[in-house]
This record gives sequence, C-alpha cells and structure tokens, in this order.
Amino acid sequence: MNLFAEMRVLVTVALDKMITEGQLPQGLSFENVAVEPPRDALHGDMATNAAMVLAKPSRQKPRDIADQLAAHLMQDPRITTADVAGPGFLNLRLAPTVWQGLVKNILEQGTAFGRSSIGAGKRVNVEYVSANPTGPLHVGHTRGAVFGDALAGLLDYAGYEVTREYYVNDGGAQVDVLARSVYLRYLEAHGQEVAFEDGTYPGDYLIPVGQALKDKVGDAFVGKGEQYWLAELREFATEAMMMLIRADLAQLGIKMDRFYSEKSLYGTGRIEAAIEDLRGKGLIYEGYLDPPKGKKPEDWEPREQTLFKSTEHGDDVDRPVMKSDGSWTYFAPDIAYHYDKVNRGYDLLIDVFGADHGGYVKRMKAAVSALSGGTVPLDVKLTQLVKLFKNGEPFKMSKRAGTFVTLRDVVDQVGPDVTRFVMLTRKNDAPLDFDFDKVLEQSRENPVFYVQYAHARVCSVLRKATEVNIEVSDATLSAADLSKLDHQAELAVARKLAEWPRLVEIAARTNEPHRIAFYLYELAADLHGLWNKGHDEPSLRFVQEGDSTTSQAKIALARAVAVVISAGLDILGVKPMDVMR
Repeated sequence: MNLFAEMRVLVTVALDKMITEGQLPQGLSFENVAVEPPRDALHGDMATNAAMVLAKPSRQKPRDIADQLAAHLMQDPRITTADVAGPGFLNLRLAPTVWQGLVKNILEQGTAFGRSSIGAGKRVNVEYVSANPTGPLHVGHTRGAVFGDALAGLLDYAGYEVTREYYVNDGGAQVDVLARSVYLRYLEAHGQEVAFEDGTYPGDYLIPVGQALKDKVGDAFVGKGEQYWLAELREFATEAMMMLIRADLAQLGIKMDRFYSEKSLYGTGRIEAAIEDLRGKGLIYEGYLDPPKGKKPEDWEPREQTLFKSTEHGDDVDRPVMKSDGSWTYFAPDIAYHYDKVNRGYDLLIDVFGADHGGYVKRMKAAVSALSGGTVPLDVKLTQLVKLFKNGEPFKMSKRAGTFVTLRDVVDQVGPDVTRFVMLTRKNDAPLDFDFDKVLEQSRENPVFYVQYAHARVCSVLRKATEVNIEVSDATLSAADLSKLDHQAELAVARKLAEWPRLVEIAARTNEPHRIAFYLYELAADLHGLWNKGHDEPSLRFVQEGDSTTSQAKIALARAVAVVISAGLDILGVKPMDVMR
C-alpha cells in the first residue's frame, strides 16, 4: 500500500477527466506529475506539481489548472481539502480514515509492507569489498562491505534478483609479495630470525599461516630458492587469506553469493575474448598516448600500445589494454571480468569502490557500455574514508595488522549492529567520523540506539498490555477500532509510516541505502515524541487502564511503527532490539 502512488493515480484520473471535459488539451504527458510530501507539513499531507508541469504544454496558467484539479479531487471522500499554493502547487489533506486504514494495512502485511516490485524480473550484480587477498579487512573495507551489503538488501526488498559478489584480486604481483611474506613467517616457525623489508607484509596475522605451512610441508622449503616454492605458496597464502576475509565478513553478518577469481581470467582465453569483442566493434587500435598530466613532453617517451577507444563511451582519454612488451595492463582483466558479468545476463551492474578508485570510474563505465552495446548500465559507488576516534583521540593502529585498523578491531569494540548502522549514517561519498564512545552512548545523539530503543519501547508496551490481559496479536490489533486514532499527534506518526513504501523505491532507484537509516531515525523520533506527549496528555498513552478497545487501537499504531523499523533494520542487516541492555 503506497498511498503516494495511490494519490498519484487519483490525480492522473482527475486529469484525464479534465481532458475529456475539455478543460485540458489532448495529448498531454503525465510522466513528470508527482505526488510528494509537502516541504512544510503545515501545508498538508501531500502535494502535487501537476498544474506546474502541465501549464506550459496546455498553454494555461498553473493556478487555473490547479483550481479545476482541486474541484475534481474534492469529489473523492479521501480528500478533505485541496488548497492551491504559490504559483500553482496543490496541497492535499486526507481524511483520518486513510491514516487509520494504513495502520491496519501494515499489521496485515507485516514486514512485507513497503516491499516494491520495481525490480521484478530484473537481475542485478552488486560487487563489493573485493579487497586484495593479502591480509585482514581494514576499516575502509568495512564501510564498503556494509554499504554494499545494505544496498544488496535494499534492492532485494525492492524486487530485484540480487547477486552479492566479491572479485578476488589474486592475479597480480601483490600475491607474490604475500607468498614471500608467508615464507618469512615459515622460516620463523623453524626458529630462524628474519627481517621484513619494505614492501612485505609484517602483520602478526601471517604467523599462524607460516606455522600452518610448516605443519604441511615440514622443512621442504627451508633454504630453497623461490623457484621451488613461490607458485605453491601463492595458492596456499591466497586461500589462507580468503579464509580470513570470509571470517571477517562473517563478523558483520555478510555472506557473499560468489567469489570470482581474477586469476581464472589468465590463460583461459577470457581476456582475449573480451578484447576481441571490443576489436570487432572497432574500439581497439594501436597508438600512442599523450604525456600524463603534469609530465613535460620532453620527459615522456611515447610507446606504441594497444588502446581501447574509451573516449567513444564517455571517458576522458583512451586507455591501454596491452603494454608495449605484450603483457596485459591491469585494466584488461577488469574488462574481461565485466564482460563475463554482462554475458551472465544482468540488467544492472553495481561496483562499490574505495575513495582511491575515483579515477577508475569513467574507464570502467566506458568498458561496460562498449561491451553491452549500451544496454547494461554500470553504477559505481565510491565509499569515502572513515576516521576513527576513541576518548577524543584518533584510534591507534592494529598491532595484529601491523599498519592499519581492522574490521575485527571495530566489531570487537562495538559489535556488528552498531558498526553497520553507524556506517550508514552518512551518504557513501561523504567522509565519516566514527567515535567509539559516541556510538555506544544511550542517547538521541546515537542513531542506532535511538532506533533500537524505539523498537524496544514498543515491545515493552506489548508486554505491559499482556500483563493486564489485553490481547495484542497483530490479527487482533488490525481488527481493532482504529477510529480511536484521531489525535493529530497519532495521525502524524501514521503519516510518517505512509512514507515508507515511497522511500524504499526512491532509495532503490538511486542506490542509496543511507536513506533507510535516515528514515528510521526520523520514524523513531516520531514514536519517542508521541511517547513523551503521553506524559502530559494521558489520553495519548498506549495502554489506557480499564479500556482494552482504546488501548488496542493505540497499541496498533505503536506496533505498526515496530513492524516498519524491523523491516528497515533487516534491509541494513541490523537486528531489532526487544529489550535494551
């Protein structure tokens, strides 16, 4: 039940009638006609821009259209007032029965209320985290992991068939460095003293990997050149790191549908096939690149390379796919990987990258556009940096990781629910300050506590009602006399609940799960506000002593809030609290 969608239908039906009656000309498009919450709640429950967007094509004054539209809308019993404002906006107020019916609908649908079908029949691939398999996930990866997983949850709720995917960068030189670092820990396990040179990975997390290698091969590799062990250690170390990464993700409640190996692209003809596809479209050529920005021509030695005409698909410059020595650039396997995704039949691709990949966005979009013939959009979401604080000071580096704060450091401090919710309290491309002290405060300033407390409060109301023998099952509450929900403060909460289905669709269309977190905070604030009003106005208290009928109506509203909060938190991967501890 999307009231805004229902009211938009009502508006377009009225507009069609105005055309039939000759008040508007034939052939008008209603595509840009919207019904939205008004900017100021004092102006009404909903507002439509219909008169504004139709004025020019109909060659009429917006207010004249709005006046006639208002007269048509007032014939519907759900509309109590239709007021023209400003140059031609139309503000609507709805009858209390509409809001009361909404509460009933939520209780009947449960957490399915707000689910959308906008993604029905569409397949989407969300690739996120995709950290190099060289160590534990750090706090930057944590934000990308939370954002990607919440986005996948949101799209699933909006009707899409979602694949959660991790691209394992196991084909590059960094895996050789990992193997050499593990070898050093292996020698340590044999009692040798070793030195970790610059460029190796000195973190303690490799100590058990070195020991595991010793347990497996004994002293077979001791004193041997890397030609004897490098290939085997690449496999061994990568698998050990991926086990570590999977365990890190599990700490956050994240489970991927697919892990895709970069290494699987080499020696299999997949890279060649992708490049040949582009060549067949006239997008591969041999040529020279201009010097990079900031580099003088005299300091630049141009070399003939195999280039992709990415500029024909929106990029700033063409990009090399093969070096002058015949080896692939780092871009080539990424093209092949996305070629594979396109060929898997997805309708939409989403890549979640760290802030340091900003320069990579245009070339990747160009590649997908070229490979799919412009039929498969790629949306790249960048997650900005996270700054950690504790006791007002920057949080120190992790000894275990050697050089950075890990995902586990964060989760161990505050738990997965707090980690996930707080990471979504800012838009993905905005910097985030994560203060360990503040995120554990039990106050309004802590958004995750504030939302979970709202859910816990409703659970407390249900327990109290049960203690005084008031039946509070959802079936009973949905059948209650909801006409008793007639106070403006109660109807205001119902109005906020009505925004949920619309909010879900907006968030899904824009790939912005932070909107869910923002909405839940606002809904929690409305519930807490209503609770506090009950201190001064006893008639607003959810449990009315000696009056089960009225109590059930008021509890129905509170329960509807809890249902929506539960649905929203589930999208974000956060568990609702029944009791605050």
